[in-house]
Amino acid sequence: YNDVPPEVYRGFGFPGADDLGNMFQFNRDFEQVFCGPRNPSVARALNPSLQTFDGWLAQNKSRIPLE
Repeated sequence: YNDVPPEVYRGFGFPGADDLGNMFQFNRDFEQVFCGPRNPSVARALNPSLQTFDGWLAQNKSRIPLE
């Protein structure tokens, strides 16, 4: 994981970098507003086999090449 601040992301210069930087800043600055309606328990009710990232990684680690 490489944390890139939204201010830096906006400076990358590719098409859409400003928009993505703004989105990342909103997600960071208004985490409760952004994450509030995205309740993991609702997703698990809809898909009981939903995994955490750690669970997914443990199941798929052999498929990820490390060099």
